[in-house]
Amino acid sequence: MSGPDDARLQRLAGRVARQLRRDGARLVTAESCTGGLLAKCLTDLPGSSDYFDRGWVTYSNAAKRDLLGVGERLLARNGAVSRAVALAMARGALRTPAATCAIAVTGIAGPGGATPGKPVGTVWIAWGWRQRGRLRLVARRFRFRGDRDAIRRRSVAAALEQCRTPPAGGVTR
Repeated sequence: MSGPDDARLQRLAGRVARQLRRDGARLVTAESCTGGLLAKCLTDLPGSSDYFDRGWVTYSNAAKRDLLGVGERLLARNGAVSRAVALAMARGALRTPAATCAIAVTGIAGPGGATPGKPVGTVWIAWGWRQRGRLRLVARRFRFRGDRDAIRRRSVAAALEQCRTPPAGGVTR
């Protein structure tokens, strides 16, 4: 079972790029299971420096702690593949002064790594925006099917498809 092809990912990235340019926004990414594929899709487009600031590939828990400030207790209590960690990754990425929005992805691409309650294909994606001095954060859990590549590609597609303007209301925890 294959995931979205390169052309589809590029179309989705192009839509996000147009929105970011229109809004004058600067995006940062924090990726785990996607291994930088999200940043690659966004920076494959000409002129990506207009809207893309930087990305982190934080595959290990140590990288999540060291680079994004995800707390050790949070990781121990919830596991790396959780709503709390996805939100913390987005929050940590938004510490970058130039960033106005972030996408964070953490999950189990397989074929190993599954735990009780978290099968292969479990992915948490968080989106964050800095708006009027406040952070607005949302996260959503996905369950994707397929091999490792398909899960990674579906994760990137979902992250791009769901990347919209900031949500109404306050910070969602």
